[in-house]
Amino acid sequence: MNSRTGPPHAESRWPVALVIIAVLFLLEALPEQVRLLPKWVVYVIGFAVLIPIGAVGLTAARARWLHVERKVTLLFFLVAGILTVANLVNLIRGILGRSAEMDGLQLLASSTGVWVTNVLMFSMLYWQIDRGGPEARMNGTSARPDWFFPQEGAPAKAVLLAWQPTFIDYLYLGYSTATSLSTTDTVPLTSRAKLLMMLESAIALVTIVVVASRAVNILAS
Repeated sequence: MNSRTGPPHAESRWPVALVIIAVLFLLEALPEQVRLLPKWVVYVIGFAVLIPIGAVGLTAARARWLHVERKVTLLFFLVAGILTVANLVNLIRGILGRSAEMDGLQLLASSTGVWVTNVLMFSMLYWQIDRGGPEARMNGTSARPDWFFPQEGAPAKAVLLAWQPTFIDYLYLGYSTATSLSTTDTVPLTSRAKLLMMLESAIALVTIVVVASRAVNILAS
């Protein structure tokens, strides 16, 4: 793919920072019966992730921080993913064996938090891995795409504008995958993209069907 001329372009990081803060808030707000880690660990993780993301846009050593940002973002997804699955398991245990410790409202709020966390963390992962990352996409040096967006099949006007997906596009991809449990307007092209979307859909399905439905039944009784 041809690279663009001129100074390198950088995608805005504030939507990503807001998503990270939202994930940390959701993990911290879970009841003690569900939350796997103490609150202070969540805060430490948040600072560790936000520092390189902020440094990409605020410092001159962008190339160095981009490398750190990529590794930290992938590590954050791994940690958040493990915590989300563990929290989901604790919720199911609470339903099956310890339902007296949590009322229906707590179960419903916790399941909603797990579902939203699932959407946000996969959105971050999609944004970081597709076509080599955000800067590779912005500067026309991107690698093989993992997803095909509808704008890329649009008439010549979109091509002339050199459209590239940004974080909001991946946030919508994560949301639609967890909501519809299938592909919508964006098509996965690689095996890893398909496997990741399957994993996100599976977590969303368990959360909605097993946990949220049970919480609603408790509230209705």
